[in-house]
Amino acid sequence: MTANKPQQCSVKSRNHARASLVFCLCALQFISGCAERKKTQVSWRGAGLSRPIVPATVTAPKPRPLPDESVDPVPELQLELPPPPPLLAVHTAPARPHVAPVPVTENNAESKPEAPVIAPQMSDAEASAARQQTTSSINEAEKNLARSQGKILNATQSDLAAKIKQFIGDAQSASREGDWTRARSLATKAQVLSEELASSL
Repeated sequence: MTANKPQQCSVKSRNHARASLVFCLCALQFISGCAERKKTQVSWRGAGLSRPIVPATVTAPKPRPLPDESVDPVPELQLELPPPPPLLAVHTAPARPHVAPVPVTENNAESKPEAPVIAPQMSDAEASAARQQTTSSINEAEKNLARSQGKILNATQSDLAAKIKQFIGDAQSASREGDWTRARSLATKAQVLSEELASSL
């Protein structure tokens, strides 16, 4: 049994030595890196001082001149330009005098007459019919508007109510001025909007 023990030690030490050698070789390979991936570093320190090598220029052979018979002489062209137009004479005008703006008077509103009202000419019967339609439309609009009093209105309904009041006021002022066409139109708009408001309540 004693003879086997030294052999075992030598086998173990050899295996240990082999493993150490393989480990060292792998570590060496890892540290040095892959030779294919290694990039050579170029020093640009002296790049500005070096001069490029210029290849010798090769000159092309000169073409042989053609015999005189085959040469077609090119006519000499002369460009004819019309003479330039004479310079334009610049007339200088005297400088305009600096005039202060006319001050605005404050009583312009008083001195202007009222703008004339343009209304189509209506016969008495047409004016009477327009007056009746205006009055009935205003009464209907006010009646529909009165239905919304005391109720909580949403934004659309309150906007409609404001427009109806505006149209009624405009129609009444147009009827005071005698513009029955405009008064009838505004009263009809007020009536239509008031019916829409009444239907939404």
